[in-house]
Amino acid sequence: MGSLHDASVNGLFNPSETKGKVIKCRAAVAWGPGKPFVVEEIQVEPPQKMEVRIKILYTSICHTDLSAWEGENEAQRAYPRILGHEASGVVESVGEGVTEVREGDHVVPVFNGECGECVYCKSEKTNLCERFRVNPFKSVMINDGRSRFATNDGKQPIFHFLNTSTFTEYTVVDSACVVKLPPEAPLTKMTLLSCGVSTGLGAAWNTANVQAGSTVAIFGLGAVGLAAAEGARARGVTKIIGVDINPSKFTKGRAMGVTDFLNPQELEKPVHEIIREMTKGGVDYSFECAGNVDVLRDAFLSTHDGWGLCVVLGIHPTPRMLPLHPMELFDGRRIVGSVFGDFKGKSQLPHFATECMRGVVNLDEFITHELPFEKINEAFELLRVGKSLRCLLHL
Repeated sequence: MGSLHDASVNGLFNPSETKGKVIKCRAAVAWGPGKPFVVEEIQVEPPQKMEVRIKILYTSICHTDLSAWEGENEAQRAYPRILGHEASGVVESVGEGVTEVREGDHVVPVFNGECGECVYCKSEKTNLCERFRVNPFKSVMINDGRSRFATNDGKQPIFHFLNTSTFTEYTVVDSACVVKLPPEAPLTKMTLLSCGVSTGLGAAWNTANVQAGSTVAIFGLGAVGLAAAEGARARGVTKIIGVDINPSKFTKGRAMGVTDFLNPQELEKPVHEIIREMTKGGVDYSFECAGNVDVLRDAFLSTHDGWGLCVVLGIHPTPRMLPLHPMELFDGRRIVGSVFGDFKGKSQLPHFATECMRGVVNLDEFITHELPFEKINEAFELLRVGKSLRCLLHL
């Protein structure tokens, strides 16, 4: 049985020592909703056909992880489980049939996979995949319906999460959910491309296709919302209105290109009315990043009638339905959801990584904290109370 501690080369690992073997390593295991993570030794099986085992070097925490850890959606609960879906690392070994990556490649896992063969992947109209699209209910591998994780004694399976499970020193993912990076890419920053930055910035570039000279409103200035702002700024948008009830977000937002700030709790009128007044009728594009249906209605109504587009990015755990009347759509406003910023992970993310390395996008501002892996509970608390955008955990 291979071990992280006796298989190191250049401070990382020696694949020849671990390939084809069960690895024992540390993982942060969630044993129940809201219970503190337990950093413990687990077993990680070798990758099977069309699977990849990755040595995770860095992982960060997204609000989706926070929501899953708190168990907001009871139907999606599965414990024990290894959460996490933003990470970067190095391929340790590959299973039968994997040709796109090999041992030693720098990679990021992605929750929204791309097999490249199905009717969805071959369509330019969607970035979803028939088999490997994001699925919060999936908790085992597709190949055999089993988990590749187990407790240290091997007796109890530990469930997977969002095709990735990155709160562990080693993970096993489907090859459709692995994106190869240029070897010179800085893995610390590339971690952000696994979810938050790609989701927000892609929504601005791909879903909305914002143009210079247009107006934008962003509801919720977390990492996804600020990534949308950064995407709009990079496209030459000069009026970006940020909406949030946490005024501490405004300083960070200004660095990302946000030009105006509104706190709905300090306004005497609905925020969409204020935005319409500020923009002579409404913004061209709005981005809902809060996961709140009341906020979603404000985001929709803040857009200009005739052509305004509202992009939904927030995760909505509530059973409440879309807060719109069908007749409101006849005013010409449109609303659309965006998954992973409409990026096709394997085929389009490498180019986006290159753009980030060229400085087109400023990734530095997103990482507000860095902690060792064993302080994962402290990192979750920083996100929960709104003190961090992304806390980068070093494994």
